[in-house]
Amino acid sequence: MEKLQQQLIKIRNLLNNTFFKILLFLIVGVCLYGAMYTNVKPEKLNLSLFSVAEKTIRSPITVEDRESTEKKRREALDSVKDVYILKKEYTQNQVDLMTSIFDSVSEVNEEAAQQTNEQAETGAAGQNEDTVSKDEKLSMLKTRLTEKVTKDISDQNLLVLIEAQPSELAIAKDLTVTAINNVMNQRISADDVENAKKRVEEELRFTSLGTALKNAVISLGRFAVIQNEFYDPAGTEEVRQQAIDDVEPVRILEGQILAEEGQLINRDIYKQLELVGLLDSDKSIQPFIGLALLILIILSGMYFIFHESEFQNETKQNYLLIFSSIIILSIALMKILSFFQELEYSEIGYIFPAALGAMLIKILIGERLAIFQIIILAICGTIIFNEGVTGTLNMTVGIYMLISGIAAVLFLSKQSQRTKILQAGLFVSGVNLLVITALLFLRNGHYSGLEYGFHLVAALVSGISAAVLAIGLLPFFEAGFGILSTMKLIELSNPNHPLLRKILTEAPGTYHHSVMVANLAESACEAIGANGLLARVGCYYHDIGKTKRPQFFIENQMNIENPHDRLPPQTSKNIIIAHATDGAEMLRKHRMPREIIDIAEQHHGTTLLKFFLHKAKQSGLEITEKDFRYPGPKAKTKESAVIGIADSVEAAVRSMARPTTEQIESLVRNIIADRLQDGQLSDCDITLRELETVAFTLCETLKGIFHSRIEYPESTTKQKVKQA
Repeated sequence: MEKLQQQLIKIRNLLNNTFFKILLFLIVGVCLYGAMYTNVKPEKLNLSLFSVAEKTIRSPITVEDRESTEKKRREALDSVKDVYILKKEYTQNQVDLMTSIFDSVSEVNEEAAQQTNEQAETGAAGQNEDTVSKDEKLSMLKTRLTEKVTKDISDQNLLVLIEAQPSELAIAKDLTVTAINNVMNQRISADDVENAKKRVEEELRFTSLGTALKNAVISLGRFAVIQNEFYDPAGTEEVRQQAIDDVEPVRILEGQILAEEGQLINRDIYKQLELVGLLDSDKSIQPFIGLALLILIILSGMYFIFHESEFQNETKQNYLLIFSSIIILSIALMKILSFFQELEYSEIGYIFPAALGAMLIKILIGERLAIFQIIILAICGTIIFNEGVTGTLNMTVGIYMLISGIAAVLFLSKQSQRTKILQAGLFVSGVNLLVITALLFLRNGHYSGLEYGFHLVAALVSGISAAVLAIGLLPFFEAGFGILSTMKLIELSNPNHPLLRKILTEAPGTYHHSVMVANLAESACEAIGANGLLARVGCYYHDIGKTKRPQFFIENQMNIENPHDRLPPQTSKNIIIAHATDGAEMLRKHRMPREIIDIAEQHHGTTLLKFFLHKAKQSGLEITEKDFRYPGPKAKTKESAVIGIADSVEAAVRSMARPTTEQIESLVRNIIADRLQDGQLSDCDITLRELETVAFTLCETLKGIFHSRIEYPESTTKQKVKQA
């Protein structure tokens, strides 16, 4: 494992070079392309017209059959009849025309009678009574009628109307208008005009009018009947267009069966096979271009996320390697499972442990990259698990993977213990069951009990196998990449850990001191956005070196004499300083994470042991200040810097009898100022603003620890003691 870790460190260092970083992205891209290549490669069938299909053939794409669509449109147009409109106003016009003719006849007769009366009144006695002649009446009538009427209605018929009695004329008028109205209210096309005229004639022929008058009104009725139904080009075109629009395009759907196994390839099937590209697939490069573009989008998103991340450079390269490794591992597992599709296990995609990568990345890196990895796998899953139909997308499997992975991330979002991984797997299995049930119901298909059983088992296997694999792979990633995960920190904080039990049993005062420092450091680190859990766990182990000589440290000197009183200052100095290096060495032997070892080494930095320096000077020894400093190194991280400050603050406050709020604040700020002036914070990226926040947080935490206690009166206290 150490050799593997060394190799990974070398690779990580290479990623500082842009060329090798691009090379890593290319490797990921090639792996993705290679895994999905066969799933998008168009399938070429060696089929000829009137041959027999050796297997069931499905359409790889959805495409419109334009020829069939045009055929349906032509049939729809042929079935459309021309549109004719009925001119209802023509009926009223012709009725009004007949009415005006009869009214004109009545007016002429009345005018002629008036003229005769006038002549009779003014005429000489014994002379014959003057009358208006027929010809004059006819002439008067024609002046009142239109040219078309006078042309189409004979003079003889007009004279019959003129000579008719008023009562007969009124009856003739009513009969004629009624007949015309009845016939003209019906549709009369150009070809049906003569038939309409005959209907008017038939209706007027069986009336009680005289023969001459009957013939006259029949002539008028035939004249009045005209065409009232006309071709409407705009309406016809609108109906034709509506018929075209109502025709749905004929589509060959993705996954549609084009030919069953053993079916004869007739001309229609052959045309469909050609249309979907199964006969000349060698010429098609579009699927490969589409796959390349899709992978380019994925890699671009991957680059953007890591480029914009706030990780330190070394951590960023490490996370990039982890993310790439998990992506490649997941895609490889997915591709292996997809081979079972060829054995008629078309639903094998539901067994894939989609939550595996999400769990690993959530634990090792964080939620943001875990969700991004889920999206990548869901996209790839829709292509790889396409049920043997090249070029298609299995959206149901993609949805299933997406929800499964997100469920794992949500469950682990507030869980930091390794034991919770198995619970997360069970939770994911439950979610998988719900998702598969929903997807099966959405399909509205008919499934047997065996098929339902397979899907339910697949859901359980997917979730549980993801948890089991995550538990098995997590130690390799943590050890190989040197990752100190949240779960690892939780495990290290367990009081049953051998080193913590060693501190508790051999140096109980140091253990209590470490716990107090952990409380201070954790709250301060969280206040400035540093890793509070790492600070807490680091505090538990930062003084592990004191277990080598616990009695030489004041917190462990319970009811014993201080051994430093009998030792020269140089010896005392060496013992005190050694606890940092001894602790780091002990942690290395127990293969503790590098971050914990660094905290043990760096929490004192190169600070000065002022007490023993002053004691040595009082003894008259020739010494230098450098001899009484810790060997370092200085704090490299915010966590180490805060722990160093909290360590000094806790020890100093504990030595005070009854610290007040003002004394605590003064002490904390003096210690921080001393560290700044001594250059102990010059190697880490903590800012003055963050140090101010640290000071405030430490003061608030210390006030809670050393809060004022109620003091009982002496008599009351003694009484309580006696009663006890």
